[in-house]
Amino acid sequence: MIRTLLATFATALLAGTAFADPTLKADIAVSAAVVTVGDMFEDAGTAAEQPLFRSPKPGTSGLVPLADITAAAARVGIATFDTNGVSASRVTRAASVVDEARIAQLIADDLRQRGIMTDGMTADTLFNSPIAPINAEPVGTPASIVSLRYLPGTGTFTARLAIAGETQPLDVTGTIELLIEAPHLRASLPAGTVLGPDNIEMRPVALRFADGAGIAQPNQLIGMALTRQSREGMMLKPSDVTTPQIIAKNQLVTIYFRKGPMTLTVKGQAITSAAAGGPVQVLNLASKRLINATAISAGAVEVSIAPLSVAGL
Repeated sequence: MIRTLLATFATALLAGTAFADPTLKADIAVSAAVVTVGDMFEDAGTAAEQPLFRSPKPGTSGLVPLADITAAAARVGIATFDTNGVSASRVTRAASVVDEARIAQLIADDLRQRGIMTDGMTADTLFNSPIAPINAEPVGTPASIVSLRYLPGTGTFTARLAIAGETQPLDVTGTIELLIEAPHLRASLPAGTVLGPDNIEMRPVALRFADGAGIAQPNQLIGMALTRQSREGMMLKPSDVTTPQIIAKNQLVTIYFRKGPMTLTVKGQAITSAAAGGPVQVLNLASKRLINATAISAGAVEVSIAPLSVAGL
């Protein structure tokens, strides 16, 4: 008897669960173009994939009255459902926003694919007319370039884009300023300053300007000396630097002469300045003779003369 009662109770419980009425939702979020039974109801069962209504436009929402929900549910075989105290359900459709920033990025990506933009370059895009944000379908590619015409000489462009969910293409026009990273001085520095990494920062400049002026790479500048006093924020060109001088004019130096195991030294004074390995004129302070030498290190020069002339140094 007990087994029979338990079996009867279990059967009734399973039957009640299997045929439980769907429960209406008050707030519904969808991404597709249609609202299904599963979107609208909890416990929708096998009818979950059945369409009920068209979704509102992407990025918008709307109220669906209970009477309309009841009629639509009846058409797909749902005669009764739990209203859950809801008199109208709000349906909100997701969207991907296509705005000026996204369109500008699409244009830049297209130029990069063509090889017009290379590594280290960016594009400053200015549209001829403001573009209001567009709510597109929330898909992987909500907008794409259909065609793009760009004139490098003037920087002008015309583009046509396809927007997901929109039947008409979007046409835009404007100008593009191509920018490239170029080294600039962080602070004002006197002539002769040897540049280190902390003296240089990269800033974007117009490509047309940089092409005319000439762009230096950081590895061409670090360890080099400024040829003139330079102001903060100045873009550095290859002509702005030179090999650092290790011998200054009028500096006291040591003059070296090496011949096999023999090395002679004498005190001198530089008449000209010189970089490492460069020629320099020095005055032998003992003999008062002017000597042509080579700068070998800070405060040191080397001469190469015939052995019999050594004594005359």
